[in-house]
Amino acid sequence: MSLTTNLVTIHPYFKLQPDKKSEAEAIVKDFIARTETESACLFYEFTVNGDVVFCREGYEGAAGVLAHLENVGEPLGKMLQISELIRLEFHGPAAEIDSLRGPLGHLNPDFYVLEAAAKR
Repeated sequence: MSLTTNLVTIHPYFKLQPDKKSEAEAIVKDFIARTETESACLFYEFTVNGDVVFCREGYEGAAGVLAHLENVGEPLGKMLQISELIRLEFHGPAAEIDSLRGPLGHLNPDFYVLEAAAKR
């Protein structure tokens, strides 16, 4: 698979409150419906491990990330009412990550800068 050189991925982990799985499923459907309209989204999927919901997502550059976060503000607010954000990471090239530090620093994420990659 060949991906864009400015790929930025987001890695949020949500720990659901007890008995909130069905509510989370409805919120995930809303996340997906909104994200399907985004041209900068390269992939977007949810995986679950017990009461932890993980979203694996990738975007063309920092601008794509910021547009996505604006687009999903409403379902994100709902998800945070029924879960705890236990980890948040952003991964990508230095220039893209640096563009996110200011607007997203208040979230206290871990920022990972790409150091090496295999190319196809």
